[in-house]
Amino acid sequence: MSDNIDKVKNWYDNSYSGSGFAAQRRYPNEEMLRFLGRNFFGMPREVRNEARVLEVGCGSCANLWVVAREGFDAHGIDLSSESIVLGRGVLAHWGVTADLKVGSMSEMPYQDAFFDSVFDVFSSYCLNESDFEKFLQETWRILKVGAKFLSYFPSKASDAFLNHSPSELLDSSTLNGIYRENSPFSGNHYPFRFTHPEEYKKALNKHGFEVIYLETVTRTYRSMGEQFQHIVVEANKI
Repeated sequence: MSDNIDKVKNWYDNSYSGSGFAAQRRYPNEEMLRFLGRNFFGMPREVRNEARVLEVGCGSCANLWVVAREGFDAHGIDLSSESIVLGRGVLAHWGVTADLKVGSMSEMPYQDAFFDSVFDVFSSYCLNESDFEKFLQETWRILKVGAKFLSYFPSKASDAFLNHSPSELLDSSTLNGIYRENSPFSGNHYPFRFTHPEEYKKALNKHGFEVIYLETVTRTYRSMGEQFQHIVVEANKI
């Protein structure tokens, strides 16, 4: 495990062990629900039962319990063993099951062409540029041809990136953490990566994906004094 990934693991293990369920929201990301709605909710439930869906960086399963409850064959992987313990509790609370694994998203323990969909909701941003390349390679490998990938990822248009001091750049896209005290996500002291929409599209094309949906979602903080933008990108494996 690289030093950067080890920092992420330690930060999240401490966060989940110290804060429990308060370490993460309890309900799913809206863009993930929109993605499922666009692509899968028109299917009969018996067809959904056969669709394998993986969340990378599943945390305490705030997204994954809904995937399971909607009838998909749900899978999750996370670097933090503490998050997986909490995730099992969340799944049990909602009366659903999912296959959960502890592991790195840049080296995933799944066979080739195994999944019908992979989604990444604000998770792969903790990878620096080189580890992110490995993540895209792995995602392509484990998806079936024509299968779908969703990512919800920080944009370089965010003030947290544009005005990042005293944080420092590890590479052209990755901060060493969010150290400015009044910044959104301040206190996340581990590698924190941003990109531009066209940069992300180019990276996906390079790794054998066709981008079919590319939007941004922006919200403000501190009484509209600061903005944080996410990229929403959906792509098919070709």
